[in-house]
Amino acid sequence: MLFEFDDVVVRFGEDVALDHVTAQVPDGGSVTCLLGASGSGKSTLLRLCNRLEVPTSGTVRFRGQPLDDIDPLLLRRTVGMVFQRPTPFPGTVRDNLLVADPDATEDAMHTVLEQVHLPVSFLDREADSLSGGEQQRGSLARTLVTGPEVLLMDEPTSALDPTSTKALEELGRELADSGMPVLWVTHDLDQADRIGDRRIVLVGGRVADEHQAQHYLDSEDGFHHHHGDETHEGHDDPTEHDEGADRGAG
Repeated sequence: MLFEFDDVVVRFGEDVALDHVTAQVPDGGSVTCLLGASGSGKSTLLRLCNRLEVPTSGTVRFRGQPLDDIDPLLLRRTVGMVFQRPTPFPGTVRDNLLVADPDATEDAMHTVLEQVHLPVSFLDREADSLSGGEQQRGSLARTLVTGPEVLLMDEPTSALDPTSTKALEELGRELADSGMPVLWVTHDLDQADRIGDRRIVLVGGRVADEHQAQHYLDSEDGFHHHHGDETHEGHDDPTEHDEGADRGAG
């Protein structure tokens, strides 16, 4: 298994974000969607995977090893993450890629831009001059240049228009089809149907069983199609840096 969550509880003060969650995410090239309404705990579950959050109780394992036993920096190099909104650093796209991997060669930078379908000429463009969709693909390139084995996507299309959303969804599928496991958080049932090989449905901080999930998915008060009014979940961690300051919603 790629990730195993064993009776995981996450509390923020009095708030219970995850309530005794037990779930498994398979390894290999596929997209697992973490699906739920705003506040369901789906982004918290994702953020456990690279220790941007830690469990109050319970155990998270990565390929059989408890996360407590893995150096967080090594884990985050192995398990890359793309956040809800693009977070370009000052400077050019090349500068952004070199911040992520100071040893990146021109060939490596060309390769990741080609992977995310951005022209190589964009290396010399100011990162903040790109469109929203281009910036998000640039953020994905910045994650990929470090050579992660796993990709976490926290509502990566929530701030994008339909065309850019489709492009990013296709990139996620391409990466999974090439063998990379992808975990993709969404509140959008249509999106989960388009890109997901499997899904974990969260309701009120718990993993829904099949009956609960179907009832919730069918209910008018359950999932709404893309609406863009997500609330932020989780708490700022002053030890975080780079993209970690840009929170996922859920």
